[in-house]
Amino acid sequence: MLNRRTALLSGAAALAAPALLTACGEAQPVVAAAPPAPANQAPGFYRYKVGSLTVTTVNDGYANFPLNGFVANKPLAEVQAVLRANFQPEDRLIVPFNVTFVETSRGLVAFDAGNGALAPTETRGKMIANMAAAGIDATKVVAVVVSHFHGDHISGLTNAEGLRAFPNAEVVVPQTEWRFWTDGGNATRSPERQRGNFANTARRFQVYDGRVRVIRDNAEVMPGIRAVAAHGHTPGHTAYHIADGNAEMIYVADITNRPVPMALHPEFHAVVDFDPVMAEATRRRIYDRVATDRVAITGYHFPFPAYGHMTREGNGYRFRLADWQSTV
Repeated sequence: MLNRRTALLSGAAALAAPALLTACGEAQPVVAAAPPAPANQAPGFYRYKVGSLTVTTVNDGYANFPLNGFVANKPLAEVQAVLRANFQPEDRLIVPFNVTFVETSRGLVAFDAGNGALAPTETRGKMIANMAAAGIDATKVVAVVVSHFHGDHISGLTNAEGLRAFPNAEVVVPQTEWRFWTDGGNATRSPERQRGNFANTARRFQVYDGRVRVIRDNAEVMPGIRAVAAHGHTPGHTAYHIADGNAEMIYVADITNRPVPMALHPEFHAVVDFDPVMAEATRRRIYDRVATDRVAITGYHFPFPAYGHMTREGNGYRFRLADWQSTV
């Protein structure tokens, strides 16, 4: 039945889409092909406050690591069961990279430096583009505070030309970490997979000659930022406590790799840990503290935007992302 309403709707449809006549003479609308979906996600950055401090998480992409052998002290099936229960792939570990920037009274501070040109791939090495999207200018960074000297944390200190990626920054490093990786004699006392860090350390820091500040365990980096000894992942691995008034957060760096399964099961020893027994003791000590005191945390390999809290769960700890709307 054709009435005024259906006639209007039919007319609108005819105007909206061209028609083709079928063999029976019926008009059929021509549907335009959908444009191809863009290959990339939206820019990866996220801002929140710690007291009056503005913090920006900048994503540097992610990498896929083979799951078999990543947890050195447990059978693969046990690790897969944990991942399955938490809706994670069972054939690989998807490891994000996140660099934290904090606006302080002294200027802009970066915690670690990302992958840089270490291994540019479709998924990794996104920090520079995401910094630009976030409005972060590398020339305005006054300090790069380093947690440890693994390549995915320090290779971004230099750009593709081998020059300083943060031209006006000093680089703050833990004393124990500095002494270990700048002494080539330690290479033979290191696990074989760690030995490439010696050459990479020399390469990344040499362009900052005269701009490297070495700090002791638990020293104050600058007002509001204090080092927290967190050895084990590497000999001098260090976390950083960031505070403004009563507000506080700890950048836990690589105390654990991805929190599922490594925080949920702190007894899992990652093959990337230099001293896995010490690393386990460190994460239990620090995660006990942040869970008890309800201290916010951010982690280098945590799921983006990598900001939230730890709560106790069984014999381990569950990372809980902060409510995005409440932190903007």
